[in-house]
Amino acid sequence: MASLNDDCHVLVVSFTGQGNINPCIQFSKNLIKLGVNVTFSTSLTAFNRISNLPTIQGLTFAPFSDGYDGNFKGPMNRIHEFNASLRTHGTEFVTNLVEDRAKQGCPFKRIIYTTLTAWIGLLAKKINVPSTFLWIQPASVLNIYYYFFNGYEDSIKNCSKDQSFELPGLPLLSRRDFPSILFNDSNDWTLLAMKEHVELLKSETNQKVLVNTFDALEFDAVNVIESVTISGIGPLIPSAFLDGNDSSDTSFGVDMRRSLDKYMDWLDSKAKESVIYIAFGSYSQIPNQLMEEIAHGLVLCKRPFLWIIREGANGEKPFEKLSCKEELEELGKTVDWCSQVEVLQHPSLACFLTHCGWNSSMESLASGVPVVACPLWIDQLSNAKLIQDVWKTGVRVNANDEGVIERNEFARCMEIVVGDGEKGDEIRKNAKKWRDLAKDAMKENGSSNVNLKAYVNEILLGE
Repeated sequence: MASLNDDCHVLVVSFTGQGNINPCIQFSKNLIKLGVNVTFSTSLTAFNRISNLPTIQGLTFAPFSDGYDGNFKGPMNRIHEFNASLRTHGTEFVTNLVEDRAKQGCPFKRIIYTTLTAWIGLLAKKINVPSTFLWIQPASVLNIYYYFFNGYEDSIKNCSKDQSFELPGLPLLSRRDFPSILFNDSNDWTLLAMKEHVELLKSETNQKVLVNTFDALEFDAVNVIESVTISGIGPLIPSAFLDGNDSSDTSFGVDMRRSLDKYMDWLDSKAKESVIYIAFGSYSQIPNQLMEEIAHGLVLCKRPFLWIIREGANGEKPFEKLSCKEELEELGKTVDWCSQVEVLQHPSLACFLTHCGWNSSMESLASGVPVVACPLWIDQLSNAKLIQDVWKTGVRVNANDEGVIERNEFARCMEIVVGDGEKGDEIRKNAKKWRDLAKDAMKENGSSNVNLKAYVNEILLGE
């Protein structure tokens, strides 16, 4: 670990979602290891969910009010109201923070902003502070947005269900493989946020973007846009799970550190590569019908499982409403939280039924765990395409003509991944291959470590 450079201090600003914060915390730790001081900032909505902030020399925290501070009760179709408030309050806070540090004679060297916070990039230009974009989804998805807002919008929006698209640096894509927001109303706040990101990239020459990926994983995608330099610096997960050398580095953002006894002892009692793990992220609300079909698929599969089922917003307990609750209790275990990276590293894991959020996708990849992909929305659809058809580390469930994923389909896909067939053997072989490549990327001379060192030496220390 390099000595901290007193003259090099950056501000990292993250959106409030756990999918943003977890990789940002790890990114901040990686910068500190290279001698960079970091102030990490996001809203109190996120900070109020953190039970144990990591205490690391060189890392400070600067939370700000978003106007709700964890008390936003609106439905998902009003989340744009929260975002507008976050943007207004965040702009004022960051402006004052940057100005105060400059007056004290210790200005920020650079502002680093993440996916969904393009307004920070715009603010940085306004107040004349250099900035860097940290993209926390795959480079392939960034490319899709870049093409969409550079001449492909009408073609993509109007593509039929069976039409395939060929875009530079990407696999053949059908309508179901594009981020779902591309088909939303043009005034959708998430779509507008992505448009701002692309416009910022186009507004400057030789723009460098840091991406939570690694070169071997997306070789074409990180090199295809000539006007943008994409540097893979991932996987952004705790180094203890990549190299096993730093056992202290096991905190990863806002996951609450509850007792592991609920499930780790149970996992310890299971045979190697026998357990199906099911989790759909921190915020995704699974429709009741989908939960019912997953449950019956598990009963048909007759394999032990660990299923993360959170309570509903009003304290509802979805597991209690499942029609096959008794059969499920005989097969597996449900809990309301887990340390996902630790579970994925457990030798009893056979596969991961996931919504394909990018954090979950990278964690499964770095752990060598095969995937049953059940994407719900946004980038998850594209991630599932990459998992099944590019990296070949899993299979994607298919919906019927009515858009329902049936229990037999879940059982079929789980059996493919964990069974003894040729396809399952290939998937498990590929999963182990990508696990090893992910670990290689984060080694001392690995591509991601080299890319991050180059960024620090050339952009931060070299300015």
